[in-house]
Amino acid sequence: MPEHSATVDVAAPPGAVFAILDAVERTPEWLAPCTRLENLSGGPAAAGTRLRLHYALGGRTGTMDGAVAERVEDRALTDQFADGMMDVRVAFTLAAGVTDGTSRVTVAIRVDAKGLKGRLLLPLIGSQLPGQTGDAAASLKRLAEAGGGA
Repeated sequence: MPEHSATVDVAAPPGAVFAILDAVERTPEWLAPCTRLENLSGGPAAAGTRLRLHYALGGRTGTMDGAVAERVEDRALTDQFADGMMDVRVAFTLAAGVTDGTSRVTVAIRVDAKGLKGRLLLPLIGSQLPGQTGDAAASLKRLAEAGGGA
């Protein structure tokens, strides 16, 4: 079960960062493997909102169904996804930064394998996860600092 987290300081308030995270259609802008994220429930996101993640990773494309597990406006968002091989948890924690108008954002991703094929892929996933997590945090930071969450 590979798990990795990355923390970045962002020159934007938590609300601006959360607005980017909360806009599911913007997920491909900061999460590279994601090609589309759909809100299957419609309406504003809340705990229990059903999601479908479309991805392209390592020459493989697919979908994972999931749901919002936790949503605390401007503070935390956790999504959980599953397919036949993996369970994936993506969690974001936001806090006020050390100066006004800034944030500290932590991105944590955990992958649990299911079945033989999933377990065989775990070493590869484990080796890629730190880079993917760090890239997601850095991309989120760039978007928020460019005013993308306003």
